[in-house]
Amino acid sequence: MSLAMRIRRKPGTEDLPLPQYMSEHAAGLDLYAANDEPIQIEPGQIRLVPTGLFVEIPPGFEGQVRARSGLALKHGVMLPNSPGTIDADYRGELQVILGNVGREPYTITRGMRFAQLVISPVAHVQVEVVEELNETKRAAGGFGHTGRH
Repeated sequence: MSLAMRIRRKPGTEDLPLPQYMSEHAAGLDLYAANDEPIQIEPGQIRLVPTGLFVEIPPGFEGQVRARSGLALKHGVMLPNSPGTIDADYRGELQVILGNVGREPYTITRGMRFAQLVISPVAHVQVEVVEELNETKRAAGGFGHTGRH
């Protein structure tokens, strides 16, 4: 499936690459940092990183912002709200919340690939209040209820 997503750049970010898939079957578009000064994220700290982009996600879809796996594994840099959701009607600058659960400070520099954007379909449901729900084998079991590791 191929969709069009319109993008507007923030003035002064024309030097940065547009979001792009890094392989033929990649699920996410890599996002590039648009910060003017380096952003240092201390262990335990949460910071906001700009992309310099305004996106128009097609109706019926959402943008899911996710951490890049290499940053998470090697440095403990992740999204505290992962995945972050970008609604189709949002028109502000796309910014990413990053947190550092590693042991060392990590610095985000301008032009660095630091997150991914996955475009996914969204289903809307009609909320229906009922007296009882259909029975299932699992019922209310959760949080490790199946005993599988």
